[in-house]
Amino acid sequence: MTASPAGAAPAPARRERLNPLTLLAAAAATAVITTAAGSWALSLAVVAACLGLSAAGGTAGRVLPAAAAVLIPFGLSLLVLHGLFFPEGRTVLAEWGPARVTAEGLDFAGQRIVQLAAVVLALLLFSFSVSIPDLVAALSARGVQGRFAFVLASTLTLLPAIADRARRIRQAQEARGLVVSRSLLARIGAFRLQAVPLVLSLIEDAGTRAAALEARGLSNPGPRTSYREVADSRLQRTVRTVLMLAALAAVVLRVVAPGA
Repeated sequence: MTASPAGAAPAPARRERLNPLTLLAAAAATAVITTAAGSWALSLAVVAACLGLSAAGGTAGRVLPAAAAVLIPFGLSLLVLHGLFFPEGRTVLAEWGPARVTAEGLDFAGQRIVQLAAVVLALLLFSFSVSIPDLVAALSARGVQGRFAFVLASTLTLLPAIADRARRIRQAQEARGLVVSRSLLARIGAFRLQAVPLVLSLIEDAGTRAAALEARGLSNPGPRTSYREVADSRLQRTVRTVLMLAALAAVVLRVVAPGA
């Protein structure tokens, strides 16, 4: 070991890596608190924070397409359901028979869409940022059964493939003659034709993974040894506890005082 030259600045300390459970607690608490609060300002703040973090972490190119694949169909369904058939709507903007476009319905639909966007982006940001091997090791080190830990981690690995798989399904159907016009009914029908094979392929993939896990004995009981150590600290454990308590408090407050 050689001494550093006189007058040289000391090397910067290596920044401690976040434990996967800390990332999981942050994503789960964000989703729960945002859902319980139901606030425009909070949802927009979470969306902006997730977009900023994904851009800073270099995952925006994967997070945004996956989020769009989830949010576009759900957002359209919420807009149609609440924008046209909101029973508490009073300010009618347009009317076609039983369907009425009301300001209250559009406001409610927009709030739910932004709230859903905040939850989806928080969970996707976690899934694209976490290290799957570290997550499995961290869960196993805390007594979580190996099979459950591996299934959870394997489920997270499916999220990045959803957008790419949906794109390939659409390209295959367009090659067979599928034409999507600009009408809303045509787009809904095209989405159904693409969603069904996407869901079926994900179910088939999950079954293949489950069979592989079963063949490798991950469902067998007994002690397990992990050869991968994941760094943790008292500060991170404290942060996780605070996040979980904050999420629990948000749910309790929502139940006790729903109008607050």
